[in-house]
Amino acid sequence: MMAGGGESVGDTGVAQRAEALLRAIVDGTAAVTGEAFFTSLVQHLAGALQIRRVYVAECVGADRARARAVWMDNGVAPPFDYELADTPCMRVTQGQTCLYANHVQQYFPQNRFLPAMNAQSYLGVPLWNAAQRVIGHMVLVDDKPMSDDPLWVSVLQTFAARAGAELEREQANERLRDALAEVERLKNQLQAENLYLQEEIKREHDFTEMVGNSPALVNLLRRVERVADTDATVLVQGETGSGKELIARALHSHSRRRQRPLVKVNCGAVPASLLESELFGHVKGAFTGAIDRRIGRFELADGGTLFLDEIGELPLELQVKLLRVLQEQEFEPVGSSRTVRVNVRIIAATNRDLAAEVTAGRFRSDLFFRLNVVPLTVPPLRERTADIPPLVTFFLARFTAKFGRRVERVERDTMERLLANAWPGNVRELQNVIERAVVLSAGPVLRLGPDLLPVDESAARAADTGRPDPAALLTLHECERRHIQAVLAHTGGIVEGTGGAARILDMHPNTLRSRMKKLGLQRPRHDMS
Repeated sequence: MMAGGGESVGDTGVAQRAEALLRAIVDGTAAVTGEAFFTSLVQHLAGALQIRRVYVAECVGADRARARAVWMDNGVAPPFDYELADTPCMRVTQGQTCLYANHVQQYFPQNRFLPAMNAQSYLGVPLWNAAQRVIGHMVLVDDKPMSDDPLWVSVLQTFAARAGAELEREQANERLRDALAEVERLKNQLQAENLYLQEEIKREHDFTEMVGNSPALVNLLRRVERVADTDATVLVQGETGSGKELIARALHSHSRRRQRPLVKVNCGAVPASLLESELFGHVKGAFTGAIDRRIGRFELADGGTLFLDEIGELPLELQVKLLRVLQEQEFEPVGSSRTVRVNVRIIAATNRDLAAEVTAGRFRSDLFFRLNVVPLTVPPLRERTADIPPLVTFFLARFTAKFGRRVERVERDTMERLLANAWPGNVRELQNVIERAVVLSAGPVLRLGPDLLPVDESAARAADTGRPDPAALLTLHECERRHIQAVLAHTGGIVEGTGGAARILDMHPNTLRSRMKKLGLQRPRHDMS
């Protein structure tokens, strides 16, 4: 497309200018490639043609372009992006060589950049790739008219072909660099996942599946089934050894995230000074001993589930950072200003009363409310004694296979002793007792004498004195329940105030109410405190 009426010169003069132009550009660009080629090209075009503004741009979508190399007013200028609408470049991106030899502003009255540059003339040449698709353009803009002779325009089209080849090669290199960077990122993440899974395989878990059919366990599993396929945050509460981690694994294995890893962090086992790095990772040199980059557990669990065990042990300063990750799903590794976005489901577990910890000022209330979306309480073994026989059978099969022992059944008296025990250590304690019994077993029948069961010190003292100790007949849970119940009866159900139960028990009223709820205690109906 040719427009306008610029100055014409004789054929000989135009040919000489074209030859000089060709020689000047060849000398300036023959030895360079890539980004250096584009910078050299615009510089030598501007010098040979005495043009004020020259740039090479690439297409970014259908309606935008990005200048890769810019020469403006005798110097290299910064790259810039611009919209193609209402510009002479629009037709160039459609494959046309467009020359407006004079009065270019009249053809584009809506364009605000042409008046700002005092543009009188414009030449745009498309850049093609090997598939004959326009991928960019070479542009010359001047404040004086240009020649409209086709000879020098054809010279510029020749260099546009070289520029198109260079642009295609640079774009291919950039895609390759991006792909290699993504491969490196995925490789590092895979290595970190493999390392984590290898560490998990080395650990021995309490058991591999939930065993038992007591009402308390069945009710819990029904709730697990309902919440598992959602992304809701879950807080698993229960005594030590009751199987909180097993519940977390059940939630993950029945969720939509089961194809991604379940990553575990024991907040009580990692030193406070290293816990931030464990959770969020660190960059090389972030602190003494950080000799390499470390991927944190949050990044490792991206797309999967993060199990924060013993969340009640988390230091207050890290509770703030954890709250931000839960709210924003983003964080910065230690020593880095780079923000990492993740998509992680959180399951937390604790054997502490977090409501009481909040009251005592050891746990942030906002974090507690964020974690306590779906609370699940794992019942202690003493509340599901019906599950003891199947658990004994399960552990017996495991340890006989592990140690190569032939133990076929459990003696009746032994099973009765197991059923009568309080099991303060819950399922983990039962597992240890069965393992010990299998190791020491001398025949096909499993027998447990008093020497193989945990020692009840209060019962032993009663035997020494010959007088029965009533407390030995009660669990700690039942002792606490009866004591609070007796104090409430004494105060007539009044919790707060000078003569209230909280004052007698030296507890905060909210803490007492939380314990009453957990122990299943109800105040008399006339109590209005």
